[in-house]
Amino acid sequence: MITRFALFEGKVKDGRTEAFRKAVIERILPEWKQFPHATDVRVSFAEARDDGAPEYPMILAVNYPSLAAVEEALASPARARARAATDAVLAQFFEGRIHHHITLANEYAL
Repeated sequence: MITRFALFEGKVKDGRTEAFRKAVIERILPEWKQFPHATDVRVSFAEARDDGAPEYPMILAVNYPSLAAVEEALASPARARARAATDAVLAQFFEGRIHHHITLANEYAL
């Protein structure tokens, strides 16, 4: 499985955390779920971090069956729609940057 992570590095504007989270779920998540070939979408909101660790108020993980599927999703109209929704929400609530990482995921059941 291939996972593409979006790390939202920075901070949510003071007093806007709950509104940010609500906007992500209501306005952006539906767009992320439309990416072709995505098998699931995981939105993680930060609750705590180690002292001195960088601040990541949100991490997005989208799973795909292959790198080719990721490439197709990134070239799709769904990505443009998701980017527009993301930009609109971030302009209201977030100060920072987003960087992406594509990983080969390995899971081991306990």
